[in-house]
Amino acid sequence: MEKHIKAPISREEASTLRSGDYVYITGTIYTARDAAHARMKEALAQGKELPFELERNLIYYMGPSPAREGRVIGSAGPTTASRMDKYTPQLLDLGLGGMIGKGKRSREVIDAIVRNQSVYFAAVGGAGALLSRSIKSAEVVAYDDLGTEAVRKLWVEDFPAIVVIDSLGHNLYEEIGRS
Repeated sequence: MEKHIKAPISREEASTLRSGDYVYITGTIYTARDAAHARMKEALAQGKELPFELERNLIYYMGPSPAREGRVIGSAGPTTASRMDKYTPQLLDLGLGGMIGKGKRSREVIDAIVRNQSVYFAAVGGAGALLSRSIKSAEVVAYDDLGTEAVRKLWVEDFPAIVVIDSLGHNLYEEIGRS
């Protein structure tokens, strides 16, 4: 099924999504990869604020290439999500609404998705130039010294993704493997 959704994503909206749904996301999402996740974990351990509000927001595991002239952002393809698995359950438990990446997730992440009525989306790997067309603005909001791994606030319009793990724990990768 094809759906248009808003970001941040409410629990109610997340609960309507099913693995295999094609979605087009419009709204604010944030980028963060390995180094930014490590800094966020450190900030939490020290009782400090995170660089953005987690409540029902989406994190896109992406580090863009430099923008070409006249473009907001360069190629913006997804990073392998499992690299963030050691950080993700805590972020979901603190209110994160979902993630966008590519590849499988651990059992601990899937359990946290279900526990928090969240969702994991996949963006098509290798299609970064195409995905960047849905990004209408990009602003570094934290960890500028990390370069491409800095946390960015993006405004996206009709950003294409596929629901891989829904709020009930249905996992598209496992379903495909069984067929």
